Amino acid sequence: MFEKVRTILAKQLRLDPNRIELSSKIKKDLGADSLDILQLLMRIEDEYGIVIPDESLAKFDTVADVVTYLEAQQNG
Repeated sequence: MFEKVRTILAKQLRLDPNRIELSSKIKKDLGADSLDILQLLMRIEDEYGIVIPDESLAKFDTVADVVTYLEAQQNG
């Protein structure tokens, strides 16, 4: 799951995937702004066929938060 999220983030933010770690903060460490996060959300929703509620999105601080959420949805 982490590899997929890392690939999506790297494409979205035009970063070297090796720079993205589970502990990376999406805004602070990776430089994502609100629009980047919205586009990332839409890409993940399309990729996984899910809808992420706004209240869950607000809790996404690190890459690990996104991965944990997606794994819970998959196992849900």
